Amino acid sequence: MNLFSDIRNLVVETLGGMAADGALPPGLDTAAVTVEPPRDPGHGDMATNAAMVLSKPAGRPPREIAAALAARLLTDPRIASAEVAGPGFLNLRLRPSAWQGLVRAILEEGFAFGRSRIGTGLRVNVEFVSANPTGPMHVGHARGAVFGDALANLLHHAGYEVTREYYINDGGAQVDVLARSAYERYREALGYAPEIAEGLYPGDYLIAVGEALAEEFGEALIDQPEEMWLSDVREFATERMMAMIREDLAALGVRMDVYSSERALYDTGQIEAAIARLRAMGLIYEGVLEPPKGKTPEDWEPREQTLFRSTAFGDDVDRPIRKSDGSWTYFAPDIAYHFDKVERGFDMLVNVFGADHGGYVKRLKAVVAALTGGRVPLDIKLIQLVKLYKNGEPYKMSKRAGTFVTLRDVVDEVGPDVTRFVMLTRKNDAPLDFDFAKVLEQSKDNPVWYVQYAHARVSSVLRKAAAAGLEVSDAALAAADLARLDHEAELALARKLAEWPRLVEIAARGNEPHRVAFYLYDLASEFHALWNRGNEEPGLRFLQDDPAASLAKIALARATGVVISAGLGILGVAPVEEMR
Repeated sequence: MNLFSDIRNLVVETLGGMAADGALPPGLDTAAVTVEPPRDPGHGDMATNAAMVLSKPAGRPPREIAAALAARLLTDPRIASAEVAGPGFLNLRLRPSAWQGLVRAILEEGFAFGRSRIGTGLRVNVEFVSANPTGPMHVGHARGAVFGDALANLLHHAGYEVTREYYINDGGAQVDVLARSAYERYREALGYAPEIAEGLYPGDYLIAVGEALAEEFGEALIDQPEEMWLSDVREFATERMMAMIREDLAALGVRMDVYSSERALYDTGQIEAAIARLRAMGLIYEGVLEPPKGKTPEDWEPREQTLFRSTAFGDDVDRPIRKSDGSWTYFAPDIAYHFDKVERGFDMLVNVFGADHGGYVKRLKAVVAALTGGRVPLDIKLIQLVKLYKNGEPYKMSKRAGTFVTLRDVVDEVGPDVTRFVMLTRKNDAPLDFDFAKVLEQSKDNPVWYVQYAHARVSSVLRKAAAAGLEVSDAALAAADLARLDHEAELALARKLAEWPRLVEIAARGNEPHRVAFYLYDLASEFHALWNRGNEEPGLRFLQDDPAASLAKIALARATGVVISAGLGILGVAPVEEMR
């Protein structure tokens, strides 16, 4: 049940009736008609822009249309009042029975309440994390991992068929640096002094890799020229790093459906095939780029390059795909990788990148638009930095220096549920402060605790009711006399519950899982407010001397628990039954 959608359908059907009666011209397009919560709750429960949208095509003043629409809507038993406001908005108030019926619907539908079908029949690929396999993931990667996984959950909840994908960046120079760094740890494991030159990775995490290399190869690689061991050590070290990354993701509750390798694109014809597709479209040419901004003619050496005409699709400049030595640029395998995604039949692509990859947004959007004729949208979400605080001092992260805070450091200290929820308490493109003291604090200022506490309170109500001999199954509660829910504070909570299906669709359309975390906090606030009022007004307490009244109030609490649990499920957070 989606009450906002139901009332919108009522509005559209009523407009159709007005057209049939001659009160409006036939054939009006109602696609832009909305029904949503008014900005000021004092104006009503819902507001529609129908009269404003149809005024011009209907050739009628908006307030005149709104007044006629209001009169007809009042014949529906769910509508208590319909008032024209401002230039022609129509504010609606629903009867208590509508909100009471919503509570019953939640109990009958269970966790299916709020699920949407907007993505039915559509396949979406969400690529996220994709950290270089040169070491363990740091806390910045954790934010991208949580965002991507929650987004995948959200899209699945909205009806999409979702594939979670990790792109292994194992084709660039960084994995050669990893191999050389691991080789020095291999020498160290065999009793030789390691020579960790500037530019190598000095982190202790490579000690175990060196020991594993020593066990695998013995002394066979000692004193051998680099070309004799580089490939084997690179493959060995990359596999060990990816095993570590998989373990880190598992600790955070993140799973991937597909791991794709950049290196696998080379020497297989995939890059050449993607470039050939673009060349056939006339989008690959030989040319000379203008000097970059800030370069003087003395600094710039113009040379002919093989370029992709990305400016034809909104990019700032055309992009090189071959270096002057004939090798591919970093962009070429990216083209092939996205060509592969398109060939796999996805209807929508989402990439989750760190903020330092902002320069890739336009070129990747351009190449996907070129390859699909604009048919497959690519949404790139940039994840801003996480500022980590402990004992009043920020942690610094530097993979090359070997002094960074890992994802596992954070998860081991505060747990995966707290880590995940906190990572979603800010929009992805806003910096996030992660305060170890604050995220474990038991107060309203700690969102994860506040939401979990609401769910625990619901569970407590159910336990106490069962102990008192009341039947509190969802079926029994749905059959209760919910007309007993007539206090404004109870109806306010029901109104907040009604927003859940609408929120899911809005968040899914915008690829914005943080909206779920925000909504859960607001819902918890409404529930705690009702609970606290019960301390002062006995008639609002969930357990009453009258069993019928108790069942109605417990039904409202249980409905709240269902929605909180569903929302936490999207975030990848387990609801708690009791607070410790």
